[in-house]
Amino acid sequence: MAKDIGIDLGTASVLVFVKGKGIVLNEPSVVALDKNTGKLLEVGTDAQAMLGRTPGNIVAIRPLREGVISDYDMTERMLKEFIRKVGGVSIFKPRVMICIPSGITEVEERAVIDAGIAAGARKVYLIEEPVAAAIGAGIDIAKPDGHMVVDIGGGTADIAVISLSGVVEAASIKIAGDALNEAVVKFMRRKHNLLIGERTAEDMKKKIGCVFPREEETSMTVKGRSLLTGLPMDVTVTSTEMMDAFEEPVERIMESIHSVLERTPPELVADIATNGIVMTGGGSLVYGFPQLVTARTGIQTQVADDAISCVALGTGKALESIGSMQDGTMNLSRRRQMN
Repeated sequence: MAKDIGIDLGTASVLVFVKGKGIVLNEPSVVALDKNTGKLLEVGTDAQAMLGRTPGNIVAIRPLREGVISDYDMTERMLKEFIRKVGGVSIFKPRVMICIPSGITEVEERAVIDAGIAAGARKVYLIEEPVAAAIGAGIDIAKPDGHMVVDIGGGTADIAVISLSGVVEAASIKIAGDALNEAVVKFMRRKHNLLIGERTAEDMKKKIGCVFPREEETSMTVKGRSLLTGLPMDVTVTSTEMMDAFEEPVERIMESIHSVLERTPPELVADIATNGIVMTGGGSLVYGFPQLVTARTGIQTQVADDAISCVALGTGKALESIGSMQDGTMNLSRRRQMN
Protein backbone atom coordinates (compact mmCIF):
# COMPACT_ATOMS: atom_id res chain seq x y z
CA MET A 1 0.00 0.00 0.00
CA ALA A 2 1.35 3.47 -0.87
CA LYS A 3 2.30 5.55 2.17
CA ASP A 4 0.54 8.86 2.85
CA ILE A 5 2.61 11.88 1.82
CA GLY A 6 2.66 15.43 3.18
CA ILE A 7 3.98 18.19 0.90
CA ASP A 8 5.02 21.70 1.90
CA LEU A 9 4.61 23.26 -1.54
CA GLY A 10 6.62 26.43 -1.02
CA THR A 11 7.55 29.26 -3.38
CA ALA A 12 11.25 28.76 -2.61
CA SER A 13 11.43 25.05 -1.80
CA VAL A 14 9.38 21.85 -1.63
CA LEU A 15 9.64 19.59 1.42
CA VAL A 16 8.13 16.11 1.30
CA PHE A 17 7.16 14.12 4.40
CA VAL A 18 6.45 10.40 4.10
CA LYS A 19 4.44 8.75 6.88
CA GLY A 20 6.74 6.55 8.96
CA LYS A 21 9.92 8.04 7.46
CA GLY A 22 9.79 11.79 8.21
CA ILE A 23 11.08 14.46 5.79
CA VAL A 24 12.68 12.62 2.88
CA LEU A 25 13.08 15.44 0.37
CA ASN A 26 13.96 19.13 0.58
CA GLU A 27 14.64 20.72 -2.81
CA PRO A 28 14.19 24.15 -4.43
CA SER A 29 10.92 24.77 -6.34
CA VAL A 30 12.70 25.15 -9.67
CA VAL A 31 12.33 23.28 -12.97
CA ALA A 32 14.60 23.48 -16.02
CA LEU A 33 13.27 22.60 -19.44
CA ASP A 34 14.29 22.71 -23.09
CA LYS A 35 12.24 25.43 -24.79
CA ASN A 36 12.51 23.81 -28.21
CA THR A 37 11.30 20.33 -27.24
CA GLY A 38 9.40 21.04 -23.99
CA LYS A 39 11.46 18.26 -22.36
CA LEU A 40 11.92 18.47 -18.60
CA LEU A 41 15.68 18.51 -17.98
CA GLU A 42 16.15 18.96 -14.25
CA VAL A 43 14.03 19.51 -11.13
CA GLY A 44 14.99 20.93 -7.74
CA THR A 45 18.63 21.43 -6.73
CA ASP A 46 20.09 20.68 -10.18
CA ALA A 47 17.62 23.07 -11.83
CA GLN A 48 18.38 25.84 -9.30
CA ALA A 49 22.08 25.67 -10.21
CA MET A 50 21.01 26.67 -13.75
CA LEU A 51 19.11 29.84 -12.69
CA GLY A 52 20.59 32.84 -14.50
CA ARG A 53 23.18 30.64 -16.21
CA THR A 54 21.29 28.89 -19.01
CA PRO A 55 21.87 29.05 -22.79
CA GLY A 56 19.05 30.33 -25.01
CA ASN A 57 17.22 27.04 -25.47
CA ILE A 58 17.10 26.12 -21.75
CA VAL A 59 14.91 27.96 -19.24
CA ALA A 60 15.03 27.54 -15.46
CA ILE A 61 11.75 28.72 -13.92
CA ARG A 62 9.99 28.85 -10.56
CA PRO A 63 6.44 27.52 -11.17
CA LEU A 64 5.15 29.02 -7.90
CA ARG A 65 4.98 32.72 -7.20
CA GLU A 66 3.88 34.41 -3.98
CA GLY A 67 2.68 31.15 -2.49
CA VAL A 68 0.40 30.11 -5.36
CA ILE A 69 0.73 28.25 -8.66
CA SER A 70 1.75 30.60 -11.48
CA ASP A 71 2.55 27.87 -14.01
CA TYR A 72 0.12 24.96 -13.63
CA ASP A 73 1.76 22.61 -16.14
CA MET A 74 5.25 23.02 -14.63
CA THR A 75 3.94 22.62 -11.05
CA GLU A 76 2.23 19.37 -12.03
CA ARG A 77 5.41 18.04 -13.67
CA MET A 78 7.55 19.12 -10.71
CA LEU A 79 5.19 17.43 -8.22
CA LYS A 80 5.10 14.27 -10.32
CA GLU A 81 8.90 14.13 -10.31
CA PHE A 82 9.14 14.69 -6.54
CA ILE A 83 6.43 12.08 -5.77
CA ARG A 84 8.27 9.61 -8.04
CA LYS A 85 11.56 10.38 -6.22
CA VAL A 86 10.16 9.63 -2.77
CA GLY A 87 7.75 6.82 -3.65
CA GLY A 88 9.45 5.05 -6.54
CA VAL A 89 7.22 3.22 -8.98
CA SER A 90 4.10 1.91 -7.25
CA ILE A 91 0.80 0.56 -8.52
CA PHE A 92 -0.86 2.17 -5.49
CA LYS A 93 -1.38 5.92 -5.55
CA PRO A 94 -0.65 7.77 -2.27
CA ARG A 95 -3.00 10.06 -0.38
CA VAL A 96 -1.36 13.49 -0.35
CA MET A 97 -1.77 16.43 2.01
CA ILE A 98 -0.55 19.74 0.59
CA CYS A 99 0.10 22.96 2.46
CA ILE A 100 -1.45 26.22 1.21
CA PRO A 101 -1.27 29.89 2.37
CA SER A 102 -4.26 30.86 4.51
CA GLY A 103 -5.33 33.64 2.13
CA ILE A 104 -5.62 31.79 -1.18
CA THR A 105 -8.84 31.79 -3.18
CA GLU A 106 -11.04 28.78 -3.97
CA VAL A 107 -9.81 28.85 -7.57
CA GLU A 108 -6.19 28.69 -6.37
CA GLU A 109 -7.11 25.88 -3.95
CA ARG A 110 -8.68 23.96 -6.81
CA ALA A 111 -5.51 24.38 -8.90
CA VAL A 112 -3.41 22.83 -6.10
CA ILE A 113 -5.82 19.87 -5.78
CA ASP A 114 -5.91 19.30 -9.56
CA ALA A 115 -2.09 19.50 -9.79
CA GLY A 116 -1.79 16.94 -6.97
CA ILE A 117 -4.24 14.52 -8.62
CA ALA A 118 -2.55 14.94 -12.02
CA ALA A 119 0.85 14.32 -10.39
CA GLY A 120 -0.30 10.90 -9.17
CA ALA A 121 -2.16 11.36 -5.87
CA ARG A 122 -5.17 9.16 -5.08
CA LYS A 123 -6.76 11.89 -2.96
CA VAL A 124 -5.59 15.40 -2.10
CA TYR A 125 -6.20 17.18 1.21
CA LEU A 126 -5.26 20.76 2.03
CA ILE A 127 -3.96 22.27 5.25
CA GLU A 128 -3.32 25.95 5.93
CA GLU A 129 0.34 26.88 6.45
CA PRO A 130 0.04 28.56 9.88
CA VAL A 131 -1.91 25.55 11.23
CA ALA A 132 0.73 23.14 9.90
CA ALA A 133 3.50 25.42 11.25
CA ALA A 134 1.89 25.44 14.71
CA ILE A 135 1.60 21.63 14.76
CA GLY A 136 5.20 21.31 13.54
CA ALA A 137 6.41 23.71 16.24
CA GLY A 138 4.91 21.40 18.88
CA ILE A 139 1.89 23.55 19.80
CA ASP A 140 -1.22 21.66 20.93
CA ILE A 141 -3.74 23.42 18.71
CA ALA A 142 -6.72 21.41 19.99
CA LYS A 143 -6.89 23.22 23.35
CA PRO A 144 -9.08 26.31 23.95
CA ASP A 145 -5.90 28.37 24.27
CA GLY A 146 -4.76 31.14 21.92
CA HIS A 147 -1.46 30.84 20.05
CA MET A 148 -0.02 33.17 17.44
CA VAL A 149 2.12 31.83 14.60
CA VAL A 150 4.06 33.98 12.13
CA ASP A 151 5.21 31.87 9.18
CA ILE A 152 7.55 33.76 6.82
CA GLY A 153 8.22 31.62 3.77
CA GLY A 154 9.58 32.49 0.33
CA GLY A 155 6.45 33.93 -1.29
CA THR A 156 4.04 34.66 1.56
CA ALA A 157 4.03 35.63 5.22
CA ASP A 158 1.13 33.97 7.05
CA ILE A 159 0.11 35.32 10.43
CA ALA A 160 -2.59 33.45 12.36
CA VAL A 161 -4.16 33.15 15.77
CA ILE A 162 -5.10 29.53 16.42
CA SER A 163 -7.39 28.03 19.07
CA LEU A 164 -9.43 24.81 19.24
CA SER A 165 -7.82 23.46 16.03
CA GLY A 166 -9.08 26.44 14.05
CA VAL A 167 -7.83 29.76 12.72
CA VAL A 168 -9.54 32.57 14.65
CA GLU A 169 -7.89 35.51 12.88
CA ALA A 170 -5.38 35.46 10.05
CA ALA A 171 -3.59 37.52 7.43
CA SER A 172 -1.62 36.31 4.44
CA ILE A 173 0.53 38.83 2.59
CA LYS A 174 2.68 38.35 -0.48
CA ILE A 175 5.71 39.86 1.26
CA ALA A 176 8.28 37.36 2.51
CA GLY A 177 11.76 35.99 1.74
CA ASP A 178 11.60 36.72 -2.01
CA ALA A 179 10.50 40.31 -1.31
CA LEU A 180 13.51 40.74 1.00
CA ASN A 181 15.80 39.56 -1.83
CA GLU A 182 14.16 41.99 -4.28
CA ALA A 183 14.59 44.81 -1.74
CA VAL A 184 18.34 44.05 -1.59
CA VAL A 185 18.64 44.08 -5.42
CA LYS A 186 16.85 47.47 -5.58
CA PHE A 187 18.96 48.88 -2.72
CA MET A 188 22.24 47.87 -4.42
CA ARG A 189 21.11 49.56 -7.67
CA ARG A 190 20.03 52.73 -5.87
CA LYS A 191 22.86 53.06 -3.35
CA HIS A 192 25.88 51.54 -5.11
CA ASN A 193 24.92 51.55 -8.84
CA LEU A 194 25.60 47.82 -8.77
CA LEU A 195 23.54 45.18 -10.54
CA ILE A 196 23.37 41.87 -8.64
CA GLY A 197 21.38 38.67 -9.18
CA GLU A 198 18.78 37.01 -7.00
CA ARG A 199 21.21 34.37 -5.71
CA THR A 200 23.72 37.02 -4.60
CA ALA A 201 20.91 38.89 -2.79
CA GLU A 202 19.90 35.64 -1.05
CA ASP A 203 23.52 35.08 0.01
CA MET A 204 23.72 38.62 1.44
CA LYS A 205 20.45 38.11 3.32
CA LYS A 206 21.75 34.94 4.97
CA LYS A 207 25.25 36.20 5.80
CA ILE A 208 24.85 39.83 6.87
CA GLY A 209 21.09 40.50 6.68
CA CYS A 210 19.39 41.81 9.83
CA VAL A 211 16.16 43.56 10.79
CA PHE A 212 17.31 44.57 14.29
CA PRO A 213 20.69 46.17 15.13
CA ARG A 214 23.47 43.58 15.57
CA GLU A 215 25.73 43.76 18.62
CA GLU A 216 28.69 43.93 16.24
CA GLU A 217 28.38 45.24 12.71
CA THR A 218 29.35 42.76 10.00
CA SER A 219 30.16 43.29 6.34
CA MET A 220 30.84 41.37 3.15
CA THR A 221 32.26 42.06 -0.29
CA VAL A 222 29.67 41.80 -3.04
CA LYS A 223 30.52 41.27 -6.70
CA GLY A 224 28.27 42.50 -9.48
CA ARG A 225 28.12 44.62 -12.62
CA SER A 226 28.52 48.37 -12.46
CA LEU A 227 25.54 50.23 -13.92
CA LEU A 228 27.85 53.10 -14.86
CA THR A 229 30.64 51.25 -16.70
CA GLY A 230 29.02 47.87 -17.43
CA LEU A 231 32.14 46.20 -15.99
CA PRO A 232 32.52 43.87 -12.97
CA MET A 233 32.77 45.72 -9.66
CA ASP A 234 33.24 44.90 -5.94
CA VAL A 235 31.41 46.72 -3.16
CA THR A 236 31.63 46.24 0.62
CA VAL A 237 28.18 46.19 2.23
CA THR A 238 27.49 46.41 5.99
CA SER A 239 24.71 44.83 8.07
CA THR A 240 23.38 48.33 8.90
CA GLU A 241 22.87 48.95 5.16
CA MET A 242 20.96 45.65 4.96
CA MET A 243 18.60 46.92 7.68
CA ASP A 244 17.89 49.97 5.51
CA ALA A 245 17.32 47.72 2.47
CA PHE A 246 14.82 45.54 4.34
CA GLU A 247 12.89 48.42 5.93
CA GLU A 248 9.87 48.55 3.59
CA PRO A 249 8.98 44.79 3.38
CA VAL A 250 9.67 44.27 7.09
CA GLU A 251 7.38 47.19 7.95
CA ARG A 252 4.58 45.54 5.92
CA ILE A 253 5.02 42.27 7.85
CA MET A 254 4.95 44.14 11.19
CA GLU A 255 1.77 46.00 10.15
CA SER A 256 0.08 42.66 9.41
CA ILE A 257 1.07 41.26 12.81
CA HIS A 258 -0.41 44.37 14.50
CA SER A 259 -3.54 44.13 12.37
CA VAL A 260 -4.17 40.47 13.34
CA LEU A 261 -3.62 41.26 17.05
CA GLU A 262 -6.07 44.18 16.83
CA ARG A 263 -8.81 41.89 15.43
CA THR A 264 -8.20 39.07 17.94
CA PRO A 265 -10.68 38.63 20.85
CA PRO A 266 -9.24 40.00 24.15
CA GLU A 267 -9.24 36.57 25.88
CA LEU A 268 -7.04 35.14 23.15
CA VAL A 269 -4.74 38.19 23.19
CA ALA A 270 -4.23 37.52 26.91
CA ASP A 271 -3.33 33.89 26.05
CA ILE A 272 -0.86 35.05 23.38
CA ALA A 273 0.75 37.47 25.85
CA THR A 274 1.32 34.48 28.14
CA ASN A 275 2.28 31.90 25.50
CA GLY A 276 4.31 34.24 23.32
CA ILE A 277 4.53 34.41 19.52
CA VAL A 278 6.17 31.60 17.53
CA MET A 279 7.93 32.34 14.24
CA THR A 280 8.55 29.70 11.57
CA GLY A 281 9.74 29.56 7.96
CA GLY A 282 13.08 30.44 6.40
CA GLY A 283 12.36 34.19 6.47
CA SER A 284 12.16 34.16 10.28
CA LEU A 285 15.86 33.17 10.39
CA VAL A 286 16.97 36.64 9.24
CA TYR A 287 18.92 38.02 12.19
CA GLY A 288 16.86 39.98 14.72
CA PHE A 289 13.30 39.10 13.60
CA PRO A 290 12.14 37.75 17.00
CA GLN A 291 13.79 40.71 18.79
CA LEU A 292 12.02 43.15 16.46
CA VAL A 293 8.58 41.53 16.97
CA THR A 294 9.14 41.45 20.76
CA ALA A 295 10.16 45.13 20.78
CA ARG A 296 7.20 46.24 18.64
CA THR A 297 4.43 44.13 20.25
CA GLY A 298 5.66 43.73 23.81
CA ILE A 299 5.02 39.98 23.48
CA GLN A 300 7.91 37.55 23.91
CA THR A 301 8.71 36.08 20.48
CA GLN A 302 10.85 33.11 19.56
CA VAL A 303 11.79 31.20 16.41
CA ALA A 304 10.73 27.53 16.39
CA ASP A 305 13.52 24.95 16.72
CA ASP A 306 13.36 23.66 13.16
CA ALA A 307 11.90 26.76 11.53
CA ILE A 308 12.40 25.72 7.90
CA SER A 309 10.92 22.24 8.36
CA CYS A 310 8.07 23.21 10.73
CA VAL A 311 5.36 23.37 8.06
CA ALA A 312 6.41 20.05 6.51
CA LEU A 313 6.60 18.37 9.95
CA GLY A 314 3.15 19.73 10.84
CA THR A 315 1.73 18.52 7.53
CA GLY A 316 3.23 15.10 8.28
CA LYS A 317 1.71 14.99 11.78
CA ALA A 318 -1.66 16.06 10.36
CA LEU A 319 -1.61 12.94 8.15
CA GLU A 320 -2.61 11.03 11.31
CA SER A 321 -6.02 12.73 11.27
CA ILE A 322 -6.47 12.33 7.51
CA GLY A 323 -9.21 9.72 8.10
CA SER A 324 -11.54 12.34 9.60
CA MET A 325 -10.99 14.86 6.79
CA GLN A 326 -13.26 15.14 3.79
CA ASP A 327 -11.85 14.57 0.32
CA GLY A 328 -10.70 17.39 -1.84
CA THR A 329 -10.82 21.02 -0.86
CA MET A 330 -10.71 20.62 2.87
CA ASN A 331 -8.66 22.57 5.35
CA LEU A 332 -7.81 20.97 8.67
CA SER A 333 -8.73 24.17 10.49
CA ARG A 334 -12.25 24.04 9.01
CA ARG A 335 -12.72 20.36 9.83
CA ARG A 336 -14.58 21.01 13.08
CA GLN A 337 -17.24 23.18 11.41
CA MET A 338 -17.74 20.62 8.62
CA ASN A 339 -18.09 17.47 10.73
